[in-house]
Amino acid sequence: MLKNLLSQKRSSVLKKWFDLVLNSYPHDTSRFLKQEKNQFANPVGFTISQGLKNIYDELLKGEDFKNISPFLERVIRVRAVQEFSPSQAIEFVFLLKDVLRYELKSEIRRNNIREDLLQFESRIDRLAMFAFDMYERCREEIYEIRVNEIKGRMSKLLEKTNRRLGISTQGSDIVNENTDGIV
Repeated sequence: MLKNLLSQKRSSVLKKWFDLVLNSYPHDTSRFLKQEKNQFANPVGFTISQGLKNIYDELLKGEDFKNISPFLERVIRVRAVQEFSPSQAIEFVFLLKDVLRYELKSEIRRNNIREDLLQFESRIDRLAMFAFDMYERCREEIYEIRVNEIKGRMSKLLEKTNRRLGISTQGSDIVNENTDGIV
């Protein structure tokens, strides 16, 4: 019964969910992300929109999270590079629960689907934990990239300095040894 209701209300749920997610951005950014539909002019909005649709569809199937993972990762990667805090980055998962309660308000009582909804919400909670782990991995990758960029810059700086001073670094690991301790 719940699955049928969620399928029937798919477009309304997705629109409200998308709007709530975009409301986590500054006003001007949110307005742009909502209005611009071209995936090339608005890759962030497009990625989030497609990700939410696919996440919702996979949640309805009720299978394990391995099928949701690629869609979830795309949304999480966008939010990880945008400097959201961990709670802000994964809040979009919990927002789905708010939308479902709003959309199903009258049906919950009328069709006695409260228990089914609670089970579905538990699944959303588990997805949020999965999303948090994914967010942490993405942030670690970002920090690793930044550290490697700094190491590369320091290595070049040391090479220039050594050339000016006439110090040869050929056949030596002086530059690498000097940059490993940086950061």
